[in-house]
Amino acid sequence: MTALAIPPDDDAVKPVLDRRLLRRLLQYVRPYTALVIGAVLLLALEGATAVVGPWLTQRVIDRAIPARDLGFIRLATIALAASLLVQFLCSYGETMLTGLLGQRVMRDLRTELFAKLQSLSISYFDRNPAGRLITRVTSDVESLNELFTAGVVAGLGDVFALAAMAIMMLLTDWRLALASFGAVPFVWLASRIFQKKVRVAYREIRGKLARINAFAQERITGVRVVQLFSREPGESARFDALNRDHLDSNIRSIRYYAAYFPAIEILTTVALASLIVAATQRVNAGLLTVGTVAAFLQLVRRFFQPLQDLSDKFNTLQQAMAASERIFTLLDTTATVPDDAVAPDVTKRTHRGVTITFDEVWFAYDTADGVAADDAATHWVLKGVSFTVRPGETLALVGHTGAGKTTVVSLLLRFYDPQRGRILLDGIDIRALPLAELRSRIGYVQQDIFLFAGDVASNIRLSNPIDDAAVRAAAARVGADRVIERLPRGYAQMLGERGATLSVGERQLLSFSRALASDPDLLLLDEATSAVDSEREADIQAALGTLMQGRTTIAIAHRLSTIVDADEILVMHHGVVAERGSHAVLLARKGLYERLWRLQVGDPGLLTDETTAAAVALAGPND
Repeated sequence: MTALAIPPDDDAVKPVLDRRLLRRLLQYVRPYTALVIGAVLLLALEGATAVVGPWLTQRVIDRAIPARDLGFIRLATIALAASLLVQFLCSYGETMLTGLLGQRVMRDLRTELFAKLQSLSISYFDRNPAGRLITRVTSDVESLNELFTAGVVAGLGDVFALAAMAIMMLLTDWRLALASFGAVPFVWLASRIFQKKVRVAYREIRGKLARINAFAQERITGVRVVQLFSREPGESARFDALNRDHLDSNIRSIRYYAAYFPAIEILTTVALASLIVAATQRVNAGLLTVGTVAAFLQLVRRFFQPLQDLSDKFNTLQQAMAASERIFTLLDTTATVPDDAVAPDVTKRTHRGVTITFDEVWFAYDTADGVAADDAATHWVLKGVSFTVRPGETLALVGHTGAGKTTVVSLLLRFYDPQRGRILLDGIDIRALPLAELRSRIGYVQQDIFLFAGDVASNIRLSNPIDDAAVRAAAARVGADRVIERLPRGYAQMLGERGATLSVGERQLLSFSRALASDPDLLLLDEATSAVDSEREADIQAALGTLMQGRTTIAIAHRLSTIVDADEILVMHHGVVAERGSHAVLLARKGLYERLWRLQVGDPGLLTDETTAAAVALAGPND
């Protein structure tokens, strides 16, 4: 079996508690201070009532039974029942308050994480698979929920219970108390070993879970390719390997739990035995009452339970520290394409169309955005690209796969920033414009159409504040209305994930309607008619003739018949502009473009020409 092509984990975390992380987590708790105070008070009351039972046991055995005081026994029974009721109410209230605290903190964190993810640059998502990011928003946040619901606040309750019982034991008989405390160092040692082992196991579990999510998300998204190439057995085997690794990590953690809890039970039994041995001689000598011994037996068993719980809660805290470090690493990630500009007054729309200028633009994907790089060590996708397109003009880009055509569009949309050169919109560097202002002026039709699970109208409208009439008008202008009206519910028809219930051509028409709905100044067309039939393409071309009037248009095309009327055509080749000019000028030049044109119209005489290979490359799929 080949190695799994999974990106390396980013789940290595510090093995110790980080006070900085704890302080930062507390910032999310501050708005809910009242919930914390209420829970702590209830826990303190619950811890105080935990000693009522042993105290009443001592009094009943030592005094009430010898004196045959049935009245006191009845009162003790009522008091014990009342203490149990108080403990029940305190436990219920504390669980409700801490649960509410955890859920509200989770809500706030998930909202902040989702907003952060939407603000990050595209280059971040190039490096991080979606499944791993989903793990951050779901599983890691859930770990913090456990911290607040069953961790820190509940741990305070255990501390209160320990303190109350230790004080009760020392006040009742300090000799028996010291004998009972003899097993505490061994409990501490066992807990430390357990914490160290299980912390490593939890870290592995988190990393393996992120890998499973990333792998499953990619395969589910690409299920058509998996089924087309009959990859089901192979992908199942790969998933089974990841799943088995996750299972092994979980089994290791279960093994540690299976050893730890019985060890604590044994140590508790040893403490009880030590208590009985220490008490026997003194009881026989009349120096110690049977009631005191009975009370101590109850106190010792209750004393070791919070110790065991505290160790488990410490592991919850360790999990939360690992999760919080990953969460805060994501929250602290800065966008490589900053959005801190203020829109100048000159960017207000006073006309339709804009002037776009590329001024000696160099760009490479393998360097940080906006950072100059060493030419010799950098794979430049664009090398000194320059052009200008004005309002009402159409610029067409043609070239082979990887020539840089789609990169030009990505830079215009500021998915990335160039390392060298400038991109100007009406003479203003687009880095000086807010991203929302820049992108609101652009209508973009992609070749890879993405539709959201929702109705047709919302997919056309998206964030544009337009009414239903404007939505229908945008659809009608590109001929999409005829497709939509055939749907059972028309514009209210709910679409499946990524618009799976529509054909590729129908999805492309909706995408075209979406781009035009905002009445943009700049149209970016990435092979906009590649997936529609000839009749529909003719309708779209007719609509484009009207829509492009006064607007600026940049079109990527492989079918040259769609861009013969462009004002200027750039022939991209290995990141540079190899040829430029109108269709007629390029044909007259008899270069790469002219040979590509003759190939597409079916001139077999070119098949022996030595430049045919380069021309054929220009007809490749989009880069």
